[in-house]
Amino acid sequence: MKFNKAKCKVLHVGWGNPKHDYRLCGVWIESSPEDDESLNMSQQCALAAQKAIHILDCIKRSVTSMSREVILPLYSPLVRPHLEYCVQLWGPQYRRDMELLERVQRRAMKLIGGLEHLSYEDRLRELGLFSLEKRRLRGDLIAAFQYLKGAYRKDGEGLFIRECSDRTRGNGFKLKEGRFRLDVRKKFFTVGVVRHWNRVPREVVDAPSLEVFRARLDGALGYVV
Repeated sequence: MKFNKAKCKVLHVGWGNPKHDYRLCGVWIESSPEDDESLNMSQQCALAAQKAIHILDCIKRSVTSMSREVILPLYSPLVRPHLEYCVQLWGPQYRRDMELLERVQRRAMKLIGGLEHLSYEDRLRELGLFSLEKRRLRGDLIAAFQYLKGAYRKDGEGLFIRECSDRTRGNGFKLKEGRFRLDVRKKFFTVGVVRHWNRVPREVVDAPSLEVFRARLDGALGYVV
């Protein structure tokens, strides 16, 4: 992995940390501000939502038609990427942050004419879209498939443990849910995705390729609230 040295910072964690200086490829790395020690991503969620709303407002002022044929092609490449760029790293962990991001997409869906009588969930179904929360889940499951059966299978052997069970219900590739003492572990990718993976139907898990897995997963997620 290549790092942009100009964007890298050192995060000093812990009481009495000596805060040593570090170099990356011969370049001294600046220390991160003290207020970043909380490791809280709420500020990043707020910034992402703010940027997305700004662009959405520009679209609203610039177009005359509010049809789905106009709004969706503008929303998908111009607004939603701000809500999902590198979301695997800073993804929201608190419900308030999830709702903050979701409100942006809800606001965009309200712009589309002819759907005023529908709820947010029904509007998404009508337009063939997923909620942002479901899209994040979709991304996690696709990554898990890559680690377990795809290009990163060897790396996945150290991340996940296959569940040894004689039960035939559910899919035939269940993973073992680990035990942990701290609730923060629930947010780890290798922990949180296991529960969802074990609920995926057998025909999805047994997909022969990533492309087939994505298509079948989209069909399965369409029935998930």
